Amino acid sequence: MGTRFITIGLLGLVIMGCTAKEKSGGAATDEGIAASNAWLEVVDAGRYGDSWEQACAYFRNVVPKEQWERQTAGVRGPLGPVLSRTVGSAEYTTKLPGALDGEYVVIQYQTKFQNKADAIETVTPMRDQDGVFRVSGYYIR
Repeated sequence: MGTRFITIGLLGLVIMGCTAKEKSGGAATDEGIAASNAWLEVVDAGRYGDSWEQACAYFRNVVPKEQWERQTAGVRGPLGPVLSRTVGSAEYTTKLPGALDGEYVVIQYQTKFQNKADAIETVTPMRDQDGVFRVSGYYIR
C-alpha cells in the first residue's frame, strides 16, 4: 500500500523539530494524553465528523469538516481496525514550527492496525481558548 499520510489541523505543521521542550510537562502532558486518547476513540469508531467537532477551535477554522471527513476516511478506512496502540513518547512544548505559540503535547503512538502492522500515529493536542486540551494535529506514517 505504500506510506500514507494525513496532515490535519495546523496545515504545514512540522511535528519533528519541536522547540522549547520540557522534560515532563507534568499535569499538562497527562491532560494532553487523556484528550488525545479520548479523541482517538472517536476516530477509531469512524465518527470523523464528531472528531472534527471535538478538535480545537483553530483546527476547525483551518480545516473544513467535509475535507477532514473525506481525508480521514480515505486514509484510516483501508488500515482497518486498531489492534493495539501504546504511547511511545509524549513531549510538552510551547512552540512548534509554523504554529501559533501555545501549550502543546506532541504524542507518538506505536499503533498496529489490521492492515498495517507498524504505524506511528502522531497526535498533537493544544490547550484551547477555554483552557482544555483538544487535538490540533494528526499524522500517520
